[in-house]
Parts: sequence; C-alpha cells; structure tokens
Amino acid sequence: MEITRETTRVVRKKSYKKKNKIKRFLTYATLIGLSLLFLFPFAWMVFTALKPENEVITFPPTLLPIEWDWLNFTEVFEIVPFGTFYKNSLIVAGLGTLGTVFSSALVAYGFARIKGKGRNFWFALLMATLMLPPQVTMIPVYIIWSKLGLVDTLVPLILPAFLGNSYYIFLLRQFFRQIPREVEESAYLDGANTFQIFWDLILPMSKSSIITVTILSFMGFWNDFLNPLIYLHSTENFTLAVGIMQFQGALTVYWGPMMAASLMMILPLIVIFFTGQKYFVEGVATEGLKG
Repeated sequence: MEITRETTRVVRKKSYKKKNKIKRFLTYATLIGLSLLFLFPFAWMVFTALKPENEVITFPPTLLPIEWDWLNFTEVFEIVPFGTFYKNSLIVAGLGTLGTVFSSALVAYGFARIKGKGRNFWFALLMATLMLPPQVTMIPVYIIWSKLGLVDTLVPLILPAFLGNSYYIFLLRQFFRQIPREVEESAYLDGANTFQIFWDLILPMSKSSIITVTILSFMGFWNDFLNPLIYLHSTENFTLAVGIMQFQGALTVYWGPMMAASLMMILPLIVIFFTGQKYFVEGVATEGLKG
C-alpha cells in the first residue's frame, strides 16, 4: 500500500511537470509570435528605407530589398531641412520634459506631504481636468497665444509644460505617499527646509518614478503632431512630427526618404527606452519603496 501511494505521488509529480512544460512552451510561443507580429511594421519600415524608389512601388511588394540603397538617408536632408526639424524637436522635447518633470514633481510633493486647507478639494479638481477633452480648450488657448504674438514660435509648445501635468502629478503623488514620514522628520531635525528635503531627499529616493515620467513625457513631446500643426506655420520652426509630412507632396510621395526619416525619428525613443527600461518597469509596477 505504501509503494502504491509513493508511485502515485511520483506519477502525479511527473504529470504536473509535463503540464507545466507544455504551458510554458505555449506561453513562450505565443509571446514570440506576438512579438514578431508587432515588430513586422518596424521591419517593413527599415527595409523600405533601404530600397530604391522603383522597388518601393513594385507589386507584389517584397520585404527584403533586392538592391540595397543607402542614398535615402542622405536624400532626407536634401528634400527637406531635416536637421532643423531635428533641432526643433530636441528643443521642444528637452525643455518640455524638463519643465513637466520638475513642475509635476513639485506639485505632487505638495499634495502628498504638505497639509493645508482644501488640499483634497484642489487635488480632486486637478484630477477632474483629466476628463476634460483637449478640443474644449484648443481654440481659447490658441487665441491667448495669438494675442501674445507667440504663434509660429516654439514657446506655446514649451511654456505650458512648466505648469505641470495632471496625470504625472497623480503618479508621482502616489509614489511620494509611500515614502515613510520618518525620513522627512529626521531631515527637519537636522535643519533642512521643505525644498531641501524635496530636492536632496525625496527626488533621489523616487528615481524610478521620475525616470518613468521623464520617458513618458519625452515620448509625448517628441511624437506630438497636433500642437505643432496648430501653432507652427513656418518651415524653419517645424518639428519632426510635422516636417516629416513634407515628404508627401501633392503628386509625389518620396517613400524611401520618408521611411528613412521615420527611422531616424524613432531612434532616440528606442535608445531612451532601453536605457531607462529597468527604472521604467519599476516605476510602473512599483508597490512600495525599492531598496
């Protein structure tokens, strides 16, 4: 009887291991298949950027180029002032991200730690703005910038970032609330003021969340198409998102150079994401302080 029980236990254990291996195999196969599916448009863009124009319009289309053409990357700078577009995007995304991260973190710290009359009301009012469609404020805000004479400049794309972002304020507030108050109380006893605690203590302890907001904010400014389309009229002020549309003319579309420009446009995002991937995952999935 004892042998039968032991045999049954061994058989069940082997069966469980077999089912676990099959489940793991199916999971990995599904993930690999989905990854290939999502990577296909990117691969198509890369290979199209390396095709001569006659291959791009060939039917039926082919994935790999028959003749590799690297001239598309040089023609990008000949057809449009691509370097100027890149510079404008770097200015807008860099300064916009800096303003968004600093102002959002400062406001979030105030809501998380500083007690004051009506604090919960103002935070609820701030969260309510997330339900307000941007189309509602688009025309009034444009009129304000027009009255100030700042249309067709980069200012309307950068300056609002220094007023904070409701969504990022919410994310950072939730993280700041998880930091033990004893840390701040010790700093107060050592003579530090509120801003010193925020700058020298809270921000370094919130590295993962700050980097998460930085990545999301930079991607938002870098890919923004609507606001530059509304406020920028001169070619020398265009950002990449708007300037890249100039490869599409009334009668001709430069598919090869357009794909090459698109590839060069997304490269900074790929580099930034993989550089801060570890902190990004921690910042999104955090459930407490990371040691």
